Amino acid sequence: MTDSLDPVSAAIVESGIVAILRAPSAGGFSAVADVLVAAGITAIEVTLTSAGALEAISGLRRRLPSGTVIGAGTILTADDAKAAVDAGASFLVSPVLDTLAGQTVPCYPGAYTPTEVYSAYRAGAPLVKLFPAGGLKPAYLKDLRGPLPQVRILPTGGIALDDIADWLDAGAAAVGLGGPLVGDAASGGSLTALSARAKRAVDAVTYARS
Repeated sequence: MTDSLDPVSAAIVESGIVAILRAPSAGGFSAVADVLVAAGITAIEVTLTSAGALEAISGLRRRLPSGTVIGAGTILTADDAKAAVDAGASFLVSPVLDTLAGQTVPCYPGAYTPTEVYSAYRAGAPLVKLFPAGGLKPAYLKDLRGPLPQVRILPTGGIALDDIADWLDAGAAAVGLGGPLVGDAASGGSLTALSARAKRAVDAVTYARS
């Protein structure tokens, strides 16, 4: 259910996927985003570790369809958060718990243990980023949601395309996909291959929710 969520978070849950763009330079992000949106992925996170990330966020906000939500990832300081919001980020994502207080857009802090997940929820996070999820199994999320069914969780980090449906079946609100989805497309790799991976990801969401 997304009826109690803010519009941005609801759009992410509806999409089922947050595509995470990370590369040495953000110069290729525009072409990558075009392919992702064409495949049906409408939530995109630009990581601030990529040179030119803020400019990329501004550019993507201007040129992508209005139904696409563009956020900023790897937010580690209050200055990072302010710069990202000023650039047009619609949501903020952090790998840690304590950098997103007092922001004007939805914030998704990182958590790993039940205590961290619940602390993020108590602090008001509409979605909690389970990170790094690659070393975990969907069964961990299923067990976590047993006592915490009210927390909407976004597993991120090392999730393979073949595992998307399993994470969603285990109760994930959506999944964050970086390297397994984007690959080297942001650094000159094949956009055709990216399109095929994006289609697999979207099909996995559709299958899990059918």
